[in-house]
Amino acid sequence: MPTDTPAVPRTPGPAPGAAATPRRLPLPPLIAGLTAALLLSLLCCVALGSSGIGWGETLRHLRAGLTGGTIAPHEVSAYTIVWELRFPRALLAAVVGAGLSAIGVGVQAMVRNALADPFTLGISSGAAVGANAVLLFGAFASFGVWALSGAAFVSALAAMALVYAAARTAQGLTPLRLVLTGSALYYGFSAVTTLMVFSASRGEAARSAMMWLLGSLGGATWSSVPIAAAVVLAGLGYLLWSARGLNALAMGDETAAALGVDAERLRRVLFVVTAAVTGAVVAVSGAIGFVGLMVPHVTRMLVGADHRRVLAVAPLLGAVLLLWVDVVSRLLLAPVELPVGVITALIGVPCFVVLMRRRGYSFGGT
Repeated sequence: MPTDTPAVPRTPGPAPGAAATPRRLPLPPLIAGLTAALLLSLLCCVALGSSGIGWGETLRHLRAGLTGGTIAPHEVSAYTIVWELRFPRALLAAVVGAGLSAIGVGVQAMVRNALADPFTLGISSGAAVGANAVLLFGAFASFGVWALSGAAFVSALAAMALVYAAARTAQGLTPLRLVLTGSALYYGFSAVTTLMVFSASRGEAARSAMMWLLGSLGGATWSSVPIAAAVVLAGLGYLLWSARGLNALAMGDETAAALGVDAERLRRVLFVVTAAVTGAVVAVSGAIGFVGLMVPHVTRMLVGADHRRVLAVAPLLGAVLLLWVDVVSRLLLAPVELPVGVITALIGVPCFVVLMRRRGYSFGGT
C-alpha cells in the first residue's frame, strides 16, 4: 500500500568493536591522566626490582644519567643497573606497548575483523624464524650485536612480502584473503620455528629461543630504543593522518568509496606500515600477544569508535599496560624472570571474557 512517509536511509554499521551506545570519556583529561600515569609508570618500572636499590638512589642515578652528573665509585654497580639496564628496558616497554596497541587499531580496521591483532598477518611468526636462526644456530654472526634484531626484522619483511604475494589478486587485497593467508602462513612459520627448536643441540639456546617466542624485554639496550621508537612514531603518525580513511574503511569498501576513500590503495599502504612496525617491534621484544588485540577494544569502550580518538588514547594505554606487565614479569618469581607474553595472556584472557559479557559492547558490531 503506498505511503507518503519518506524512506529513511540506512546508516553504515559500526566499526569493529564499536558499541551501539559507546561511553565517551572527555578526551583531554583522559590523555592528560594517561600521560601522567605513563611518567609515573616509567619511574616505577625503573625503581622496582630485586636488587634492593631504593627510590632515592634510583632518582639520583637517573638525574646523573640525564644531566651528565658524577657518581661515587662505590655506586657504579647501582648506577649501571638503573641507567644501563632498567631505564632503557622501561623505555622499550613503553615503545613496544604503544606500537602494538596502535598497530592493533590499524589492523582491525584494515581487515574489518574484531579478532585481528598485529600478529594476524603472520609477520611475527616470520620474524621468529630469523630470530631462532640466530639464537639456535648462530646465523648472521657478522651482524654482531645487531644479529638478533636484524635477522628478525629482515625475516619479518620477507614474511610480509610472501603474505602480500599470496593474498593479492587481480581485484587487489581483500580483508578475508589477508586474514586467511596470514593465518595459514602463521602456522607454517610456527611449524618451522618449532622444528628449529627441537633440532637445536644446545639446551640453553633452546630455552633462550622459547623465551623470545613468548616475549621478553631482557635484551633492551640504549642502541635498540631509538630505532624502535622512530619506527613506532612514524607508523603512529601515518595512522593518525589516515584516521578519516580508517573510519571509512571500517564501515566497508562500498561506504569508503562513497566517502571518496580508495579502499584498495589505503589497505595496501596500511599493510606495509603495519607489517614494518610489527617487524620492528617484534625484532626487539619477541612475540608479545594480546596487547594489540585487547587495548584497541578497551580504548573503544572508553572513547568510542572514532579512530582519531582511539589512536590518541590506545598508544598511551598500551604503554602503561606493558610497563606494569614488565614489572610483574620481573618480580613475580624473582630472581627468575617470566616471559612478558605469559603475563599479557594471563591478563588478556579474563579481560576479553569480561568484555564479551559486558552489556552494550559488541565485537565487530554483532
